[in-house]
Amino acid sequence: MSRTRTALLAALALVAGTAGAAAAAPPPDAGAVAAVPCTVEYKVQNQWDTGFTTAVTVTNNSATKSSWSVKWSYAGNQKVTSGWNAKLSQSGTAVTAANENYNGSLGTGASVSFGFNGTYSGTNALPTSFTLDGVACNVDDGGTDPTDPTDPTDPGTGSRVDNPYAGAKVYVNPEWKANAAAEPGGSRIANQPTGVWLDRTAAINGVNGGMGLRAHLDAALAQKGSDELVVQLVIYNLPGRDCSALASNGELGPTEIDKYKTQYIDPIAAILKDTKYAGLRIVTTVEIDSLPNLVTNVSPRATATPNCDTMKANGNYIKGVGYALNKLGDAPNVYNYVDAGHHGWLGWDDNLAPSAALFKEAASAEGATLADVHGFIVNTANYSATKENHFTINDTVNGASVRTSKWIDWNRYVDEQSYAQAMRTHLVSIGFPSGIGMLIDTSRNGWGGTARPTAAGPTTTVDTYVDGGRYDRRIHLGNWCNQSGAGLGERPQAAPATGIDAYVWMKPPGESDGSSSAIPNDEGKGFDRMCDPTYTGNPRNNNNMSGALPNAPLSGKWFSAQFQELMKNAYPAL
Repeated sequence: MSRTRTALLAALALVAGTAGAAAAAPPPDAGAVAAVPCTVEYKVQNQWDTGFTTAVTVTNNSATKSSWSVKWSYAGNQKVTSGWNAKLSQSGTAVTAANENYNGSLGTGASVSFGFNGTYSGTNALPTSFTLDGVACNVDDGGTDPTDPTDPTDPGTGSRVDNPYAGAKVYVNPEWKANAAAEPGGSRIANQPTGVWLDRTAAINGVNGGMGLRAHLDAALAQKGSDELVVQLVIYNLPGRDCSALASNGELGPTEIDKYKTQYIDPIAAILKDTKYAGLRIVTTVEIDSLPNLVTNVSPRATATPNCDTMKANGNYIKGVGYALNKLGDAPNVYNYVDAGHHGWLGWDDNLAPSAALFKEAASAEGATLADVHGFIVNTANYSATKENHFTINDTVNGASVRTSKWIDWNRYVDEQSYAQAMRTHLVSIGFPSGIGMLIDTSRNGWGGTARPTAAGPTTTVDTYVDGGRYDRRIHLGNWCNQSGAGLGERPQAAPATGIDAYVWMKPPGESDGSSSAIPNDEGKGFDRMCDPTYTGNPRNNNNMSGALPNAPLSGKWFSAQFQELMKNAYPAL
């Protein structure tokens, strides 16, 4: 985690009513904090030849405010060009940052954070004085960081727990709950916790009147009460996103890494660092379906795509994931989990180890370290069974290994739990902390109903043995879009098996994987034939039918027919 204070100044403690020139003074200690009416931390997070990104945190030590305004002036030619979490304006060298309508309340001892991008030439001199509603504030001198768990003077040192899910409730997204409850029978699962997907920049503040990140975190505080509570966020907006799956392409082009950093990650990081949310355990699942593509879907593989070749060449997946891990991990209550695909993608010998090495490369990029990774998540938005009980990878039929079956196809793993545990072991062996844990998304991998096998298949051949006994009823392991026959899986729970931090519903059941036919949209989402039930396949699914449900909407949109099928085929049954 990059916690180096790159732009903090010793401050002028300006006390209202004091005559004459202000005297330089250090920031107050904990016992004297109330004597200073407000403090401001101004931190340049990133700077280049002509521009910079800054995060500002304001703490109010006086009476509660229903609105606020922070002002400062530049000594140079800096210009604020865009910002987040505050209404920013500039007249000459004077800058004003006023609250948005959602963050005007600022209690005694409470903090609020905002950020902005700016331009400059020459020297980017730092401002030396700030006011909050006309009252002068001091600036933190950077001696200690109250949000830094590596700081020995920090009372929150070591505040991260080994497993954030242990002993904690998990946030129920009110928007998903409303969709689920509106479905016939949906009230049976409407109170289950699901992930909040930040799948474009606009999602940070809320799309079309929907809840933004702060609204979700505020709702989480209300749900928390006096208990521990986990909030699950999906960080999902890399440039050139999902290079092998058109249905989930994103808003940013392959080269727009700077936009990803300054307009997407930086605003999220600023919100997560707000001390208002310090009591929440915030789990971030970082960039689903990105890094594994750089192993399996690039040249000279038969499954290569030009888009994935581009993303491997420009390095922006590596840079983006590293930057996200670095910046998001600065808050001591944030737990980063990196996407690690699923067993039907990376379980083969020539995929697992190269993928793990790539994860390590990304976790060491852009200022990130391996310590920024709390764990990994597998099977996100996928359908692989958590545990196949009717066969193992070591079984043989008439002298033939099950690995030779068409379904397993020489894979080293038959289910997500065995894969997750093996991936964890390998990651630790190459340098990741021994305490990393794994998450398994069980939102759609139950495969219950009348089609669920109760025993192994006939021992006629390895294929009859495996196909007759497998829970996962997909046509092929490579099928991923709105799968017919799928059901809700294990309910979310903490520490269900060795090395597994939790079963989670990171993909909200009932939200589409992609549209069955082309639908014009302004979200950058394309039409992927793997979502078309008439599609006969490609090399990634060995030219099998797609197995997708018909009449599906765009990815992320509510898909009632899928939701009903998931409930009908749930295992354990509802």
